[in-house]
Amino acid sequence: MLARTSRLMARSCSSYVGGRFGRNDLNMPPISNEKLGAEGKKPFTVFVEGNIGSGKTTFLNHFQKFDDVCLLTEPVEKWRNCGGVNLLDLMYKEAYRWAMPFQTYVTLTMLDRHTSKTDKAVKLMERSLFSARNCFVESMLASGTLHNGMYNVLQEWYEFICCNIHIQADLIVYLQSSPEIVYERMKKRARSEESCVPLQYLRELHELHENWLVHGTAPRPAPVLVLNADLDLNTIGTEYERSEMSILKPILIENTQQHAILTSPSKLTKTDL
Repeated sequence: MLARTSRLMARSCSSYVGGRFGRNDLNMPPISNEKLGAEGKKPFTVFVEGNIGSGKTTFLNHFQKFDDVCLLTEPVEKWRNCGGVNLLDLMYKEAYRWAMPFQTYVTLTMLDRHTSKTDKAVKLMERSLFSARNCFVESMLASGTLHNGMYNVLQEWYEFICCNIHIQADLIVYLQSSPEIVYERMKKRARSEESCVPLQYLRELHELHENWLVHGTAPRPAPVLVLNADLDLNTIGTEYERSEMSILKPILIENTQQHAILTSPSKLTKTDL
């Protein structure tokens, strides 16, 4: 199914060109010559991607100590309360009925995250529109919970967004984890909506993430940094630190120019990943 997505993206303005999405769409021309939100200075934007239970929120929390980093978690609470309706719960319980409205709302709420403004130098986001498209929507199509017509409508939305709205993407941090480990973590955190999620679903999502972020079977909007997310909480901090220089580089450069020190000298001498 990812091959199908790649073909759609190749013919649309969302085809990958030099680390950004270009305008090559013949079927849906952009509504203006300039993408919405393209003007002005942009923060260095990082997407934190990974399977359910791979530790994305924990990773974001690691960066709370840095003042010039804007942290944006996945808008799960909005999905749990859309005008009083828990779309996340309905999607898991009756996917064949609720997959389409849920993914439509995911698109809206994630776009809100992408376009939110910040004065901080770095913007760290939990997931993105791209993982919604290349992993979760593809999984729904493959399982039969998403009809081809619904899938095509979502593709049109994604293509329109990529044609007309600037989505900053500078780095992807992939928290690579095994399905068995994240399954155990998911059971321990015991979210009510996830009680019916089987191990096989996590295996399918793992394969889709691997295909997209490691093997490149679908376009990637930015370079990918892979971290080992199977480590336990006692050792995972060291792995998170391995990403600091790649994520905080804009802050370090700016502060060096201003003769200020953001982190300890030992961290400033680390080699950039």
